[in-house]
Amino acid sequence: MDSSLTRGLYRDITDLAEDSPGWLQHLAELWTEAGLLLFGALFVVAWWRARVADARALAVAVLAPVATAAGYVVSESLKTVFDEERPCRTVEDAATSLVACPPTGDWSFPSNHASIAGAAAVALVLAWPRIAALVVPMALLMGFSRVFVGVHYPHDVAVGLVLGAVVAAVVTLGAAGAVTRLATSVRAGTPGVFTWLAGPGPGAHRA
Repeated sequence: MDSSLTRGLYRDITDLAEDSPGWLQHLAELWTEAGLLLFGALFVVAWWRARVADARALAVAVLAPVATAAGYVVSESLKTVFDEERPCRTVEDAATSLVACPPTGDWSFPSNHASIAGAAAVALVLAWPRIAALVVPMALLMGFSRVFVGVHYPHDVAVGLVLGAVVAAVVTLGAAGAVTRLATSVRAGTPGVFTWLAGPGPGAHRA
């Protein structure tokens, strides 16, 4: 699936990475993995905020990590179809990748990290629109970092971002109605761990 254009762009970006100061290289290495943890933390914050919101808002917040997981599953499934080797192994005259090149069999297309990031960003925007200016750049930076550290082609991350975003939107919007009804039922039920997880709803603002 790679072409001379994407190989050339890959070389340009990895050359940029090689010429970058050490602190920037280390920051990219950290972000390419730790950025996913930040998305996870935002899921928790979105859920906590939604505990005092209406049932649909709670449903969308609860679905955010589920939709992100779905984006990952679809991405991982596509990897077995395309079997694209990693550029850090196949692109000649490219700079050495900043992180270890994944072994053969851990295919390149699409990027799972980018798919997760794209899915998480869209899911969080649906649950908490005001943080779009934070999570969208986070997702784009996550995708870029996968090329910067040398383990993906640009098209791997571009497709991964779009794929994750589309899957997350479909899962969230498709399941929101059913989960909203479930959230309403749980909130009306006998107090317990599940009703605590569902939260008191918007009435808590008046308490």
